[in-house]
Amino acid sequence: MRKLLIALLLLVAVGLGIFFYLPGFLDREMNTVESPPPYHASDEAESLHKTLFVADLHDDALLWNRNLLERHDFGHSDLPRLLEGHVGLQVFSTVTKTPRGLNYERNGSDTDDITLLVMAQRWPRATWHSLLERALYQGRKLEEAAAGSQGRLTLVRSRDDFARYLAAREKDPNQVAAILATEGLHPLEGKLENVDRMYDAGFRIMGLTHFFDNEVGGSAHGLEKGGLTPFGRRVIAHLEEKKMLVDLAHASRALIDDVLNMAERPVLVSHTGVEGTCPGTRNLTDAHIQRIAATGGVIGIGYWDTAVCATSVKAIAKAIRYVADKVGVQHVALGSDFDGAVHTPFDTSGLAQLTQGLKEAGFSEPDIAAIMGGNVRRLLLESLP
Repeated sequence: MRKLLIALLLLVAVGLGIFFYLPGFLDREMNTVESPPPYHASDEAESLHKTLFVADLHDDALLWNRNLLERHDFGHSDLPRLLEGHVGLQVFSTVTKTPRGLNYERNGSDTDDITLLVMAQRWPRATWHSLLERALYQGRKLEEAAAGSQGRLTLVRSRDDFARYLAAREKDPNQVAAILATEGLHPLEGKLENVDRMYDAGFRIMGLTHFFDNEVGGSAHGLEKGGLTPFGRRVIAHLEEKKMLVDLAHASRALIDDVLNMAERPVLVSHTGVEGTCPGTRNLTDAHIQRIAATGGVIGIGYWDTAVCATSVKAIAKAIRYVADKVGVQHVALGSDFDGAVHTPFDTSGLAQLTQGLKEAGFSEPDIAAIMGGNVRRLLLESLP
């Protein structure tokens, strides 16, 4: 009996070891780059890059148990690498649920892989069963990182916050602004008042759907792929009232149409591809590109294969060129999807390579400044509360 008990204890210990080791393993295996740092661009591109305000509309680093303030040799981003990449503003999104067997074509909402990740990463017990608590916890992680950054990471909640940050950065560029976003509105848990809870927690950009349909509307990857629900219409109206930006990444085409039909403020797409260079379930049609631009919004081009049909700077620049030619350079931006279980050409420290790629694609220096961050800066100064 004693031997059996020892064997069982050893088995439990091994199982727990594997369980708690798994998140770090997944982070390393799922957030990868085509080539490792250090990264090099031409002298001309490096010089130009150092003059730019660089902004990226989507990063999922908060999902992982990584200290944002420390440099890592895996994944795509942390504060040291953001500073090395001369990033001025990073949008950090909160992931709260993904279906088992996740795919780009058709997913139900009845399973969830994030629950096991949450438990293995020893998040607070409240996050085990509540999607809202998962979003709020990730928001607190970002707050704590900013508080411990000695002024190098600033959480932006308002136009005034952002203006003060920009003024400070003029004197000392060795700092990054952060904005909190959510990937899908399932953390609302079907309650309109949870919009207010998320606003109070610092959320300012609200993605409507992720990989499955939810109470607000249809996902590009869902079963129904429908438009706004009656609850969703109330949510959109409330988001606009509170001056929270609506993000149409992962939205079904019917949902995009419905939102654009009622939007009275700029909308954005934080991370996407476009059908003109890379056909795909969630990549934007020409009509949607034009209608999003007509709101005054911006479209963040992603860096991964399904977005741009390659893992290369050239493919990213090609998609950016396509949007710029369709609706003007003022409506296109960067939407990496760093740390979102994607394979990218570089991590955030290598962004000067993209500046070089845009130069090689024929963009002027003012156009490059707009694409790399100027357009996002303008949108935020116009649209934040």
